[in-house]
Amino acid sequence: MTERIDEDDDPYLWLEDLDGAEAAQWVRDRSAETLAALTGGERFAALRAEIRQVLDADERIPYPGWRGDRFYYTFWRDAAHPRGLWRRTTLDQYRRREPEWDVLLDVDALAAEEGESWVWGGATVLRPGYQRCLIRLSRGGADATVIREFDLNRREFVPVGFTLPEAKSAAGWIDQDHIYVATDFGPGSLTTSGYPRVAKRWRRGTPLAEAEVVYEAQTDDVAVYASHDPTPGFVRDFVGRSLDFYRTENFLLTEAGERVRIPVPEDASWDVHREWLVVRLRSPWRVGGVTHPAGALLATRFDAFLAGERELTPLFRPDERTALSYHVWTRNHLIVATLVDVRSRLTVLTPGETGWRREPLAGVPVDEHSRLVETDPDLGDEYLLASEGFLQPATLRLGRIGGPVEVLKREPPSFDAANLAVRQCFATSADGTRVPYFVVGRESTTTGPTLLTGYGGYEIPLTPDYDGAVGRGWLARGGSFVVANIRGGGEYGPRWHHAAMRENRPRAYEDFAAVASDLVAQGITTPAQLGIEGVSNGGLLMGVMLTRYPALFGAVVAQVPVLDMRRYHRLLAGASWMAEYGDPDREEDWAYLREYSPFHNIRSGSAYPPVLLVTSTRDDRVHPGHARKMAARLREHGHDVSYYENIEGGHGGAADNEQHAFVWALTLEFLWRKLTPLGQGVPRQPAADASERAQVFQR
Repeated sequence: MTERIDEDDDPYLWLEDLDGAEAAQWVRDRSAETLAALTGGERFAALRAEIRQVLDADERIPYPGWRGDRFYYTFWRDAAHPRGLWRRTTLDQYRRREPEWDVLLDVDALAAEEGESWVWGGATVLRPGYQRCLIRLSRGGADATVIREFDLNRREFVPVGFTLPEAKSAAGWIDQDHIYVATDFGPGSLTTSGYPRVAKRWRRGTPLAEAEVVYEAQTDDVAVYASHDPTPGFVRDFVGRSLDFYRTENFLLTEAGERVRIPVPEDASWDVHREWLVVRLRSPWRVGGVTHPAGALLATRFDAFLAGERELTPLFRPDERTALSYHVWTRNHLIVATLVDVRSRLTVLTPGETGWRREPLAGVPVDEHSRLVETDPDLGDEYLLASEGFLQPATLRLGRIGGPVEVLKREPPSFDAANLAVRQCFATSADGTRVPYFVVGRESTTTGPTLLTGYGGYEIPLTPDYDGAVGRGWLARGGSFVVANIRGGGEYGPRWHHAAMRENRPRAYEDFAAVASDLVAQGITTPAQLGIEGVSNGGLLMGVMLTRYPALFGAVVAQVPVLDMRRYHRLLAGASWMAEYGDPDREEDWAYLREYSPFHNIRSGSAYPPVLLVTSTRDDRVHPGHARKMAARLREHGHDVSYYENIEGGHGGAADNEQHAFVWALTLEFLWRKLTPLGQGVPRQPAADASERAQVFQR
């Protein structure tokens, strides 16, 4: 029988208290039990050491970012700098195997000096000028950050500069003496989702309390925003509010303070580059006598559109196999990334007198997944392109549209892939939908331990990538790795996402179950040897698999998961997700949410596979109470549950490479023990020595 509980009957609400002594002791006890059970053996130590070696390897590509000043910026972590270095160099230096780096900020040194567990949150550089920036730092990896002004020439924080205390803030430059800021200004200044409701223009040297309000959102909105575009000849300011996770209301803010509505659909995303407005649709839009489909990309001239003209040029239209992934501007061109059955394609579109010319982007390998790392729309038509695959380490190329393409860096392999192969398969879901998935593993037909992962939410696609931790810790030991591209994600655009939103979410779970069954039918694995792992919304997926499809799996791992669908909207940022899941306070929504809410559907007497729940005390996006309460209720009913809560890490679960290696090793050790006879697994693959790695490494 299914033993459901409602909010008023929840006996574990006390575990939601982050500062409660009783809850903290419970967390320590459960984590200690898990660590004692899983971390004492030689295999765990080997897993941890090998994954740490992968994460800290000097030969990794230092992926750069461009800020408009011709420098290559990167944030770098290694064994000597676990919290990381923010640094930059020139292109000529970056081309070298060992560039000379100009270190701008040493986060480890700052943390030691200030006695804080700082985690890098990024930087926003002033354009033009490029001499000042706003640096974001979080305590332990939380979403909430401290913001401080930093002088790039002096390599120090500005003594009396723009500074914001810890909050879920947003801040951006207007000019050297003004910024837009949205933060916690005190009572009434946050939305129910915990994000800023008020945006202000703040002038240097004045108190934050005196900053000028430029726009206010409603309390039930998700957040407010204000931004400045400093492009010469096209200087503009924008404000708006996120009505929910997918809908926004947007305005051009004139010099006189007038707000001019940008009349695109609320659920469309858009951007302005120089004279162009580009609109990406999430639902059909009839405009100018033409109906454009969901998933289309449209272009028009921004000023003409605001003046009432409605001549829109379709730049992309989806089909059954092809979806828009993203688009990126260079100075004179638009690069459009699409997915064809979850395989990347990149096309250059160039506006001209007779329309938009299109051609393939140069330098894109046919058989690898490629993504744009960076462009600089201010300065030119260069682009940085990364290409990789499940078994192909990344290659970073520098290209210029209409010009040459140069290989800048090649990453060496982290594991031996000689006897491994990748294939794409399609499972048939309960309603007949074909669901793609990738299988990575040995070419033999022998069944064996298999790790299956998925996400299925927020129109986010899972695409092929090279994961050294999975390769070294799982594939090299004989396991197979599977990625399921279930509905709810963005693999086939809005239609794939809409098919599993709100009351239709069970379709995502049916898709994942269909992939699991297909793996068994193909002889790749057996239910007893099939382990699954998911993060965040993927953790919700794992919770549903545990409670609804327990016979399909041998072990389950859920990290920073959403599990209590009755109270998720009242915990931290949960209210912002109601557009995805539904509103539990509405009777008609709770009627379908309670049918799959993992916390409310734990059964006594059922045979559940063993489960590992991992979360972080510092996760201020998905409350750790989800995992805590799920573990407590599973224990109450006698199920095999392990629990680990990292004190740091935020929603990423870990604050540095040491913690990432530990969590990955904990996950893989748990799976090896549960999925293999006597927990033996395959002996570990010997790591390549330094000379072998040097031979593979190329500039």
